[in-house]
Amino acid sequence: MNKPAFQLAGTVITAALTASGCVSTGEFEKVQADKGQLEQQTRELQSQRRALEEEKTALERQQGKLRAELEALARQKAQLETSNQQTKSQYDGLVRNLTEEVKKGQLQVRQFKDMLTVEVAEQLFFDSGRATLKEQGKAVLSKVGEALKGYEDKVIRVVGHTDNVPISTAQFPSNWELSAARATTVVRFLQSAGVAPERLTASGRGEFSPVASNDDAEGRRKNRRIEITLVDRNVAQEVQSSGAK
Repeated sequence: MNKPAFQLAGTVITAALTASGCVSTGEFEKVQADKGQLEQQTRELQSQRRALEEEKTALERQQGKLRAELEALARQKAQLETSNQQTKSQYDGLVRNLTEEVKKGQLQVRQFKDMLTVEVAEQLFFDSGRATLKEQGKAVLSKVGEALKGYEDKVIRVVGHTDNVPISTAQFPSNWELSAARATTVVRFLQSAGVAPERLTASGRGEFSPVASNDDAEGRRKNRRIEITLVDRNVAQEVQSSGAK
């Protein structure tokens, strides 16, 4: 082979080898780029998986809290149902023990939530402007006291009320003093009848908690009253604690 032909063949071979090398480099770079993209996608997927696992854990904790709250609510509902049933039984028992007095209209027994109230008209217990128990009132209050003794889980709250007719005497400068004195008289009588004194409280509201209009005689008659309320001991302690803060 002559020299020019040999040089031409070398040039062709070199060009072919060079072309072959360029293709391999391009493919390598593409593979590297694909690899980097896959690694990035893998990192993103792993990050998403961790986020989902954290979210799953948080949801499981929340589910556990909700389950605990539902169980607590179910227990509270059961307790309230039991308490309501007990209150109803106590109401029925109180009415049963005081049936004769209720029929005569001497007193009323009312239930509000978990509280029972015996409401007595003023004229049964006291003369107008006085805080001394009448004999008729003592007889009824003795029976009330016997009925109340059985509710040892209750505090007995006695509240005196008047109408809005002013009073101004040396003993009772206003209806505040008159209503409080009447409530105290009832409390002292219940204590003497055997009701534990630590269960008793007395207060007066004067004319400031009416149940009827004071514009006519009938309304004023309804407002002159003594309320004897049975309050759950725990509730009474909570109210007392709140007031002390």
